[in-house]
Amino acid sequence: MQSWPAPKLPVVPGVPVPLRLYDSATRTVKPTEPEDVATLYVCGITPYDATHLGHAATYLAFDLVQRVWRDNRFDVHYVQNATDIDDPLLERAERDGVDWQELAASQIQLFREDMEALRVLPPRDYIGAVEAMPEIIRAVKQLMESGAAYRIDVPDADGELHADVYYDVRSTDAFGYESGYDRGTMLRLFAERGGDPDRPGKRDALDALLWRMERPGEPAWDSPMGPGRPGWHIECAAIAGNRLGYTIDLQGGGSDLIYPHHECSAAHAEALSGRPPFARHYTHAGMIGLDGEKMSKSRGNLVFVSQLRREGVDPMAIRLALLSRHYREDRFWTAATLDEAVERLARWRAAAQRFGFDTTEVVAKLRSALGNDLDTVKAIKVVDQWAQNSSLGGAQVAAAVDALLGIRLV
Repeated sequence: MQSWPAPKLPVVPGVPVPLRLYDSATRTVKPTEPEDVATLYVCGITPYDATHLGHAATYLAFDLVQRVWRDNRFDVHYVQNATDIDDPLLERAERDGVDWQELAASQIQLFREDMEALRVLPPRDYIGAVEAMPEIIRAVKQLMESGAAYRIDVPDADGELHADVYYDVRSTDAFGYESGYDRGTMLRLFAERGGDPDRPGKRDALDALLWRMERPGEPAWDSPMGPGRPGWHIECAAIAGNRLGYTIDLQGGGSDLIYPHHECSAAHAEALSGRPPFARHYTHAGMIGLDGEKMSKSRGNLVFVSQLRREGVDPMAIRLALLSRHYREDRFWTAATLDEAVERLARWRAAAQRFGFDTTEVVAKLRSALGNDLDTVKAIKVVDQWAQNSSLGGAQVAAAVDALLGIRLV
């Protein structure tokens, strides 16, 4: 698939600050230590709708990672997928009476437009599951041949049996290290987030689906396992591993992906390569609620970036509003959140037009804040203080805000 156009990234003079980032697996903030090429994989959307504010907050967090790494002169190889074949997509297409491929294509295009408007640096490789199907099939076949996967007969609604393929969590010694959850928590989240812990015949209730054999009326792809389609977690393991290698610097996504998705995709990748850990950092963004309630599809209270853009909201105000709280914090979106960002953006843009004294110290403080686990709350405070000081110049800070926070002021 095609990515979206990249915004111009100013080069900021001065001394960059290395990035320290929270790692979910160790529960610590620790240095990121890329080599010449920093490798980043962030899980993309399932395109039955796009891009709500929870999505946007997640991709902005990892956009900041890219920006700080690039400020440190790393080449960044960023890969993102799109899960363009999955149950929710098929269900939405059937509900709305549209072709599932057309629905996916339309929502992916809308997602691209939203990301471009928010000035998110694009992935080098933007890959759909359908596009990656041959490599996903090879990965499932390899896991079966190694003994890390097995079949069980699963009846459909008509009682016909289908020999689906499952991953055996006992294939890796360290299953559970990424989330750190106890078994009870894993079982609960697995059931809530698309897993099937109660399916009869599984070796372990936490074993995840790798290959779903063809059901009547469902899309399917030929494979050595038989016609079918992949489970969710193997998709990311294959796409990331084949482009970045099986030891990467950072796997990222929303905090709802810690388990089972990132736990399972890491386990799949490690079983394919024999080299744990899959990622040196597992980092997750917090959830966005609306007016004091959890934002969810079932509640029907999602706020979409495209909707705000159609209403004439400046995408830079949306970006600034989402960055006004720390990326790991669960927080709520309100009208006041956006109003505050609009007012702040106006003050910053006015200050960017000023001539004045040297602002090297302001830029250094901005870098320091972002280098410390992407502390946007402190970074915004630094820029607020600059905007209030009429003796300080605007051009250098405006360039730094553009390069590091992704907010265009001029």
